[in-house]
Order: sequence, then C-alpha cells, then structure tokens
Amino acid sequence: MQFGVFTIGDVTPDPTTGVAPTEAERIQSMLAIALKAEEVGLDVFATGEHHNPPFVPSSPTTMLAYIAAKTEHLVLSTATTLITTNDPVKIAEDFAMLQHLAEGRVDLMMGRGNTGPVYPWFGKDIRDGIPLAIENYHLLRKLWREPVVNWQGKFRTPLQNYTSTPAPLDDTPPFVWHGSIRSPEIAEQAAYYGDGFFHNNIFWNKEHTQQMVRLYRERFEYYGHGAANQAIVGLGGQVFMADSEATAKEFFRPYFDNAPVYGHGPSLEEFAELTPLTVGTPEQVIERTLGFADYVGDYQRQLFLMDHAGLPLSVVLEQIEILGREVVPVLRAEFESRRPAGVPSDPPTHPTLSELGPDDPFHQVEPGREVAMSKLPADEADGNRS
Repeated sequence: MQFGVFTIGDVTPDPTTGVAPTEAERIQSMLAIALKAEEVGLDVFATGEHHNPPFVPSSPTTMLAYIAAKTEHLVLSTATTLITTNDPVKIAEDFAMLQHLAEGRVDLMMGRGNTGPVYPWFGKDIRDGIPLAIENYHLLRKLWREPVVNWQGKFRTPLQNYTSTPAPLDDTPPFVWHGSIRSPEIAEQAAYYGDGFFHNNIFWNKEHTQQMVRLYRERFEYYGHGAANQAIVGLGGQVFMADSEATAKEFFRPYFDNAPVYGHGPSLEEFAELTPLTVGTPEQVIERTLGFADYVGDYQRQLFLMDHAGLPLSVVLEQIEILGREVVPVLRAEFESRRPAGVPSDPPTHPTLSELGPDDPFHQVEPGREVAMSKLPADEADGNRS
C-alpha cells in the first residue's frame, strides 16, 4: 500500500502570529515537504493545481520535475490536474515530458475544480464541468495511445494528423486517478476506463465516502475490469499529532478555527467526529486510519494533508517525521496483514504497466466492457456478465 502527503499550496497567515509566508517561501516549503517525505520513507508526494490566490501551485509539472531531480523513490503525482480548464494537448505533452524526466515515477489525478471564476479565465464555463471532464479526458487518452490523432469535439478546435510529443515513456501512459468528492459521473468515468478513483476523505462523513467508493467499485466490476474489491481506490485525510490528545488539540485549534477551507464553522471536536480529521496521538491516528477500510474496503493509496492552514514549516516537517517513522510502518503492516488474497496492495506503477501487452485494456483508448472482459479468465468474465 502506498502512503504519502499532498499539499494544496495555500498561502495562509499563521493565526498565532498573523504572519503569512511569501509566495517564494511557500513554494520552497512545498519542496522541503517533498524531500522530507522521501527521507522518512513515504511513497508519494502530490501537489494541487490552483490558478487563484491564496494558492501558489499553478504549474504542477514544473514543481514535480524539480522534485524528481532531487529524489530517487517518490512517486510524483497531482492532487488535482484540472481536466476541465487545461487543454488536453498540453496535459499530454507536460506529463509525458515529466515521465521521461522522472524515469516513470509519475501518475496524476484528474479533477474538475470547483472555483467558478477560474473557468472563464481559461475560456470555459463551470456549468460545462462534467461534459468537459468527459470529452477532455477521452481526448487525452487518444493523445497518449495513438501515434496520429484525428479528432473533433465540442469544446476545442479539431485535430488533424496530430502527433503528441514526446510520446509517453516506453509507450506507457501514466496511471490516472479521477478525484471527486461529490460527482457520481466522475466515479463512473473512472470505472469505465478501469482507472483509479480517489476520494478526498477530509470534508465528508464516512457514509458519503462509502457511497461514492461503492458506486465506483460496482461499476468497475460491471465494465469487466475485475472484481469490485480489486478496483483501485485512494483516500485523503488530515491529521495532527502530539504526545497527548489534549496537547495536539491545544496546538492545532487556532489553525483549525481560522483555516480558509473549513474554519469559522463547526468546532474542532464536531468536525473530527463527523469527518476523518484526526487530532491526537500517533496511536489514535493509526486506529482511525485503519478504520477507513471498514467502510470503503481494502484500498491502495492513502495521502495525508499536513501543511494546510498556516502551520509553520518546522511543525509540518516534525509531523511528517512522526508520520513516516511511527505511523506509516504500523499502518503498512496492519493493512497488508488483513488484505484478502487477490486484492491489489498497490496501484499500478510504470514498471507494472510497462509489462502489459499492447492489447491490454489499459492501452486501449476506449476499453469498453467487452474489451475489458475479454482479458479476464473465462470463469471471471462469465461471472461479470451475470
């Protein structure tokens, strides 16, 4: 199972001092967080994509390429790549180039984005969010899987005899997650293609998360990619740790109360009861995180948000140290000890995807149910047809 951290790159004043980092300082802090993640043995670093204040990560592939040069093992990903407002042609180019620079240590998470004003800045309308996500992603798959693309759609100019360069490393596109917290259409899209589904398990109660993941799993099986429990699932989460629960809450409370995303609403205790936010000891974080599988099933990637709401970099690095040294080793062992046979322990990686033949559904632009089922053993395919 993969464990890592993700950042949204917010530039938020520290509520205890009133001082906000500069954009330059915030960018450097994101780099420091990635390097600390590798140092303590985490598997993944992911960055968000935002084009509006108070956020700085407007160019994720630039940052991830720089981190790739500084690291050896981290999988470099996005916590959202805006499939709606970015041109799929540019996404295809940027992430293929990143693949080459990082020697395959790359995947990405597609998301619609929910900041309305951003859409017109890129010539789009947020009311077209779902159709844009569907059309743009299908074009992206063609660009990564066909050497010459002829295409016409609704939201961009046609392509005639177009070749995207560079081609994906080893002719193997990066693995794609589809991230959504409330859109069943996106869960359906992930299932149709046999891609991963990531639920940012921060803002919602477990019943909602369970419902979204269940939908994805059921449709993944319907489309013939495997049994429902073999679907590739990732979750987010946020934690803050100290030697005692009281100490953790005392320190974290002003940051929670003033957080730009969820501050000025429910109390810390109310929010922690309703959502997966865990503020307490490492042992409490372990117990709470292990419980996620009780309602979403065994899953493959767990990312933690550690640097939100103005927390000082020194504190964030201490938190990642605790996460990597005390929490993740226990979680890794416990999750794997209870994982049923036949359920993937990790999401697909460049080496595993490179081993697939060209006729595998992963390499098809539109795998479809029959194409996917044709690759299953006969008894499994029969079961999925019923």
